[in-house]
Amino acid sequence: MILVTGATGNVGREVAAGLARRGESVRALVRDPAKAALPDGVQAVAGDLARPESTRSAFRDVDRLFLLPGYPGMARVAADARVTRTVQLSGGSAGSGDQSNAVTRYMERSEQEVREAEVEWTFLRPCAFMSNTLRWLPQLTTGDVVRAPFADVPLASIDPADIAAVAVAALVEDGHHAMIYRLTGPEALLPEQQLAVLADVLQRPLRFEAQANDDARRSMLETTPPEYVGAFFDFYVNGSIDESTVRPTVRDVTGRPPTTLETWARNHAAEFTAA
Repeated sequence: MILVTGATGNVGREVAAGLARRGESVRALVRDPAKAALPDGVQAVAGDLARPESTRSAFRDVDRLFLLPGYPGMARVAADARVTRTVQLSGGSAGSGDQSNAVTRYMERSEQEVREAEVEWTFLRPCAFMSNTLRWLPQLTTGDVVRAPFADVPLASIDPADIAAVAVAALVEDGHHAMIYRLTGPEALLPEQQLAVLADVLQRPLRFEAQANDDARRSMLETTPPEYVGAFFDFYVNGSIDESTVRPTVRDVTGRPPTTLETWARNHAAEFTAA
């Protein structure tokens, strides 16, 4: 049995679905099983990642785990339940050792807890998600102009489904123990270039406007804790992370190339056209 955390999110949902397609017994940890919309063949079980003790019953008969980062104590609960293999979703800045960056700090602490649990482990360190472009939806409901920060930063963004495909391989196949997979999409694009791809797919005359750093910081602080806003500015203004390098990892692990932004956008066009 495989327990999947975050099974209603971008990556976890794809992990759960991919495992079910391969005939695995899959259990999804969710806060409210009655409200969770899960892929066919996936069993829901109640538990709160923020309260690891509440998840102990979810680990009955579980031997493998897909784990979201940022939840102290979960790796220990899994090890106590005799989970033997954990695939930890992490981030591209993990491994830098920069404990001053809030995002890096919780990613590295998550990885360290899994190491200390003394199980087979695989760490996934992806670039930014293609699904982050869905953040532009509120602007697309009111017009054809998108204002966004970090306009000069190219990103080799990745389809969350490709992250999930690597996770599924690491969960069900041998040969992935102690591997750290840096995952990217097939090309690095500036935000303006990303929007141009969406414009072509959606057949809309979309136009990009760069958002000044001060304006972006004010906007982000309305919805995001200051330490995380600072982390993103450290990444993309100070340049403490480089997410422009295209890597062959998705193809190496899955045997197929990573999804292009155009294909991702076509697959998700309904979400944009609904706007």
